[in-house]
Amino acid sequence: MTIVSAFLVPGTPLPMLRESNPPWRPLADAYRQAGAALAASKPDVVLVYSTQWIAVLDQLWQTRPAISGSHVDENWHEYGKLPFDIQVDTALAQACIASTAAFGVRSRDVDYDHFPIDTGSIVAAHYLLKDAKTPVVLTSNNLYHDGDMTARLGAAAVACAAEQGKRVAVVGVGGLSGSAFREDIDIATDHLLTEADDTANRHMLGLLEGGDLAAVKAQAPAYAKAAKVDMGFKHLHWILGALGDRFQGARTLGYGPSYGSGAAVVEFRI
Repeated sequence: MTIVSAFLVPGTPLPMLRESNPPWRPLADAYRQAGAALAASKPDVVLVYSTQWIAVLDQLWQTRPAISGSHVDENWHEYGKLPFDIQVDTALAQACIASTAAFGVRSRDVDYDHFPIDTGSIVAAHYLLKDAKTPVVLTSNNLYHDGDMTARLGAAAVACAAEQGKRVAVVGVGGLSGSAFREDIDIATDHLLTEADDTANRHMLGLLEGGDLAAVKAQAPAYAKAAKVDMGFKHLHWILGALGDRFQGARTLGYGPSYGSGAAVVEFRI
């Protein structure tokens, strides 16, 4: 089996930066639970797609073998720094780059010091790989790619891993409902901005939990539009493409607010 685990996780840094805040602590706890599940699946590499790594020309793939440093989130800079130390599977990343021309996507490698690693990738690595040296393949969110193209990228990455005989964990990093508070709030009282957003998020999570792929794919576009889902829910398309549109269901390990927007940690049953 090439795919040994799959997770949908939020890219918000708030649980990492302020774990003690009651509304955010459940997400941090769920993220740690996902990290334990990922480690137990014993992947050789983790395939990560983050909505926060924005690209506009080519599909970008990180190929620098080791990337480390400290990042300050552009939205939440007042909360402090996000340190990172990430190992990259360069051989697999290069294979992914070579593979995308077959379906009309030009890919490019990223290999230089101090490249600005995005918040979502850093948060995912912090929780999912905290005590492991498992390498990753990091790829970007090209703004011109729709969900179907993102799914093809996920499928291509898994196919390349299979050719190299590697067991993979698949991770899609991104949020749920996208509306957020535009004014300062007491973070101890953070909650979903609207009841409608909360209802829509919970409904979609229920569909994933039940493994109802047909309903997920049929309702995802309307859900993404109505709830202003992060980047049109392309992080889910990445996962579904990687899984070949096959999964048995899912567990929502944690769900809650991120300054009014929706966030969830979901483990897929494959």
